Amino acid sequence: MLLVALTGGIGSGKSHAAAFFAELGAIVVDSDQLARDVVERGTSGFDEIVTRFGDEVLTQGNLDRRKLGEIVFTDPIARADLEAITHPLIREALAQIVSSAPENSIIINQIPLLVETSGKSRFDLVIAIVAPEELRHSRLIERGMKSFEIRQRIAAQASDADRIAIADHVITNDGDEDKLLRQVENIWEDFLLPRVPGF
Repeated sequence: MLLVALTGGIGSGKSHAAAFFAELGAIVVDSDQLARDVVERGTSGFDEIVTRFGDEVLTQGNLDRRKLGEIVFTDPIARADLEAITHPLIREALAQIVSSAPENSIIINQIPLLVETSGKSRFDLVIAIVAPEELRHSRLIERGMKSFEIRQRIAAQASDADRIAIADHVITNDGDEDKLLRQVENIWEDFLLPRVPGF
C-alpha cells in the first residue's frame, strides 16, 4: 500500500488533480470532506466546537462553516483551538479508511494543511500542487468567494515555497486541464505505480 499526500493552497486545483488520480485507480480521500464529516451534528466534534465557540456558529441547529470561518481566519488562537478539536478526528477517520483498503492500494489524501500540521512523516510520498496567486484568486472569485476572504485564507496557509520544500513531486497548475492531466499521469506511471507491485 502507498499513502500519498496531495497538498496545495486554496484555489491551487487539488480537487481537479485528485479527480484525475481517482480516474487512474487511486483511492482518493478528501481531508476537507472528512473535516465536515467529523463535525456533523450528533458527533463529538460538533459538541466540542459548540462548547468552545458557542451557539453563534450555528444556523438552525447546524454548524455554519462560514460563521466559524469568519472567526478562525481572523483569530490565530481560535484557529488553533479549532484545529486541536478537528485534526485528531480527521486523522482517526483517515486511519479507518486506510485500514479497510486493499493492501495493494494507492491512497491519495487530498490535504491542504500538510505543512501547517507537520504531517509529512505520516505519508510515504508528498505531491505539492502550486499555482500563481493571481490565478488562484481568480478561480476563487469564480467560486463566489469575496476578495477579503481569499486574502485571509491564503495568508493563513503555508506558502507554495514551504510546500515545495517538503514535496517529493510538484505539479504546476498554471495551464489548462490537459496540462494538469499530463502531469498527474506522469507521476502516476513513473513514480506511484512502480512502488506498488501487483496494483
